[in-house]
Amino acid sequence: MMWFGLLMVVLIAAVVFFLRRRQDGGNDIEVPGRLQQSEARQQVVEMVRGMHRATEGLRGRARVKALRNYMDSMSDGLELASEIRSPGSDSPGGEWVIAPGAKPERRILYIHGGSWVAGSPRSHRAITDRLSRLAQACVFAVDYRLMPENRYLDGVIDCRQAYRWMLGNSPEGQTPADFVVVAGDSAGGSHALGLIAWIRDQGLQPPDAAIALSPSTELMVTSLGKRANLKTDVMLGPTVKKLARIPTPLLWWATVLGMRVLPTSPVASPLRGKLHNLPPTLIQVSESEMLLENAQRYAEKARAAGSPVEVQTWPDMVHVWHIFTPLLPEAEEAFEHIGEFLSRVEAGST
Repeated sequence: MMWFGLLMVVLIAAVVFFLRRRQDGGNDIEVPGRLQQSEARQQVVEMVRGMHRATEGLRGRARVKALRNYMDSMSDGLELASEIRSPGSDSPGGEWVIAPGAKPERRILYIHGGSWVAGSPRSHRAITDRLSRLAQACVFAVDYRLMPENRYLDGVIDCRQAYRWMLGNSPEGQTPADFVVVAGDSAGGSHALGLIAWIRDQGLQPPDAAIALSPSTELMVTSLGKRANLKTDVMLGPTVKKLARIPTPLLWWATVLGMRVLPTSPVASPLRGKLHNLPPTLIQVSESEMLLENAQRYAEKARAAGSPVEVQTWPDMVHVWHIFTPLLPEAEEAFEHIGEFLSRVEAGST
């Protein structure tokens, strides 16, 4: 089906680990200077090349499976300070990530990225381990249902159920939470921002804070070729150039058929929802990526509605550079700022 083929193109664009120059028409992409100068970048590039070797010659669902397997393998050999614990058979899918000193009453719901098609709690352990350590909190990384075998809304429902469950459950059993954070990256950042609005509308215990790393805030597909940072986004830019050649009506309906949700829906585009009465929210995004403008628009709209939203930007960083901690010093810098943000939230000074 045409929508499935286009969905695979979007997947290839949005998987977090794409950090290379494309050879098929992507030579005009400007590799950010600080990454270009970093020795750590060469190690990252090698990991990404391994992903491409793993998926070479594959199509459709076979390619999706290979991408998922490779993303999960990125955590192999990772030195974690945290204990990884199963939440039990009667709980939502996912895993607890528990750093030494993490308190059961302090909890973070983490929603991984991967274009809603790939990624898992395992693939993002570098981030969840770091969050557990800096917040002294138990992180529940939800294993939400992915497309194309499930609907986009199935993943949204899983995140909602995970939040409800986490409010009353810790790694130690059924106990209330007294400090709660909702966090996510990229596609998971979109789910996180949509979730905090849903929590408000449901009248549930609100999170004390929200964190979105390079989030997708709008799913609109119009004017792709005119997006800011098209030339400097080493991950999204090359594929967006290809998508821009597809007639807009065809691309619109392919998105609707593939995701089974309208791009204008606040469920898929948090920027288009009501943004009042939201918890203190931190957004971190690279100045070189295409999602920068929409993240800033989200923050401006939320602040205009009275919600405290802060945007922190980094020059010349790849999309969701946090996942390369501790390899990239800039990733460690970002986590230090997250820790400072959470400290301000608890002190009531945001």
